Amino acid sequence: MSGCLLTVITPSYNQAKYVRRTIESVLSQDVPGLQYLVNDGASTDGTAAILREYAGRLTAVSEPDAGQADAVNKGFERAAGSVLGWLNSDDVYYPGACARVLEVFERHRDIDVVYGEADHIDEADRVIEAYAVEPFDYERLKSVCFLCQPAVFFRRSVVERYGPLRRSLRYCMDYEYWLRILVEHPPYLLRVKLAGSRLHAETKTLGSKEAVHREILEMLKEKFGTPPSRWVHNLAHVIVRERGLTRETVEKDQRFVAELVLVTEELFERYCGAVPASEQPTLATWRQFAGMTARP
Repeated sequence: MSGCLLTVITPSYNQAKYVRRTIESVLSQDVPGLQYLVNDGASTDGTAAILREYAGRLTAVSEPDAGQADAVNKGFERAAGSVLGWLNSDDVYYPGACARVLEVFERHRDIDVVYGEADHIDEADRVIEAYAVEPFDYERLKSVCFLCQPAVFFRRSVVERYGPLRRSLRYCMDYEYWLRILVEHPPYLLRVKLAGSRLHAETKTLGSKEAVHREILEMLKEKFGTPPSRWVHNLAHVIVRERGLTRETVEKDQRFVAELVLVTEELFERYCGAVPASEQPTLATWRQFAGMTARP
């Protein structure tokens, strides 16, 4: 892409186990004029030593920050590229990903955001499953985050227009950003595997499922007034499972569903003010299955 400088930003904190693979996946991208910024939150696990090995090939800063969103925002402030990518310190780009993305931006000057396909990968870089990327639909995006964060790239003008990430968000800063920057203009879906999003025991999203879903619901409630019902159901299932209930037998399934009904109703009242009329038949069916009395 003639005249284009790509900036990739990696926020990092205590990811020495994976950060070298992340760095190599960026530096091996065959694109001219690559600016690579790594903002490390004063890691104590050897990350700083790894970053020093790459002096001259990337720009690294290791200092305390206010979290992941703050680290990415610092990168936005220092970015020289007209196209930006954000790759967490345990994720990877696939070979040739950045070149393919820059080709799209070159061909489609009216496109500000490009997202591609991706995989969930394990600690050893093995593919667990394909990320469930979907064709773009803004209303659908409210209910399902089908953009995989490391496979999303955008012009720097997007940050100038819509601002940086919300520092107050710990888990869903990317999801909130997609909902903010894509409300007016749809992105371009590149049907190419661009990145691997790593799932491992230390990830915030796997280790704090209830907190993740509660933050999403609070964010959606603030943004749209009433969050989509799908996210209420998602959180209800997480809560019931984390209470240790399972569904291996009919009796256990009935106990699971009975608890699910109570939790779901409580969450709808909290986040939506009441159980929506569209959800009442479903909950009535669940009550009947669980042997519960009808709700007055």
